[in-house]
Amino acid sequence: MARGILATLAAVSLLALWPATPAAAHGGEVVLDVAGDGATGVTVRATYKQDGHPVDDRVLRLVLNASGEGGRRVGPVQLNPANEGQGFYSSGAVLTPGAWTVVITSPAPNPGRAEARVEARAAQTAPAPEAAPEAPAGGGTRYGWAAGAAVLLGAVIALALAGRRHTRTRADR
Repeated sequence: MARGILATLAAVSLLALWPATPAAAHGGEVVLDVAGDGATGVTVRATYKQDGHPVDDRVLRLVLNASGEGGRRVGPVQLNPANEGQGFYSSGAVLTPGAWTVVITSPAPNPGRAEARVEARAAQTAPAPEAAPEAPAGGGTRYGWAAGAAVLLGAVIALALAGRRHTRTRADR
């Protein structure tokens, strides 16, 4: 009987550890996917090479070095975690418009290296808002007249109710 209980306890203990095995697969080399951010920066997505999961259990020390047309160079620049999700990093505006070869490296204990060609573009600005239409020469809009009429009607009703109330109190005396 005691052997059966011990065997059951051992099996339950092993099963309790079962869900932890995928997390144990994290670690080792990382895969870095590099892309331009649509302007003059770079974004990087970091996943574990072994299981393809995002690197969400630690902050990597990713370093950007870039070379561009005409001998232009940028780096080393350390990348920061981005708000886009787990395992994403961004450089901010570090490149000037033009074609760049970007190299991202990650040191041990999670080594990784990626190289990509990025076309940096000048940041675009939103178009200016359209000017609001001018009020008519009469000094208001039709909505202004409707609001004024509603306020006037409310005041007339309030005065009428107050007058009725005042009349009743005199008649009751």
